[in-house]
Amino acid sequence: MEEVKNNTGQNLGIAALITAIITFVLAVIPCVGLIAIIPGIIAIVLATVGLSQAARNSSPRGVLIAGLIIAIIASMISVSQIFVAGKIAQKADKWPNNIKNIIHDVQDNVTKEIEDANVSIKVESNGEKVEINTNSNKKDQEQKLENLEGGNTRKQDSIQKHDSIQKHDIVRKKK
Repeated sequence: MEEVKNNTGQNLGIAALITAIITFVLAVIPCVGLIAIIPGIIAIVLATVGLSQAARNSSPRGVLIAGLIIAIIASMISVSQIFVAGKIAQKADKWPNNIKNIIHDVQDNVTKEIEDANVSIKVESNGEKVEINTNSNKKDQEQKLENLEGGNTRKQDSIQKHDSIQKHDIVRKKK
């Protein structure tokens, strides 16, 4: 006597497996994985209903179990992305301040480099040479000015630390 195969729940198993595979593909994509929880739940429900039908009629359950396992794993990946997105959102409020501090540090470094820059310009035309050398180091310029004045200045001069040499020249002319 030939035994009749009962395929009860197999259609649900195939649907659960296909939905679970789609869920897995969506779950591993960053940012998109958040929405993979919806097809994951659908695949779990399909596989569970298919397993209950297959258990009643002693039908094969391989496809149903595969669909259920893949759906559970994909759903767990999707839920983990929700936690990752939550952590990123918590840290996001500190990023603008960190970026702002980095920009200020870069600006300070560039300003310092420009202040300490040496410039040398050489122009040669028809055998004549002109060379201009400058040093923008304020301390060197202040020392040269003190040497030119012959050291007659008081310790508390009219130069402020952040003022330029030109302002000092204006103050000296007024005296």
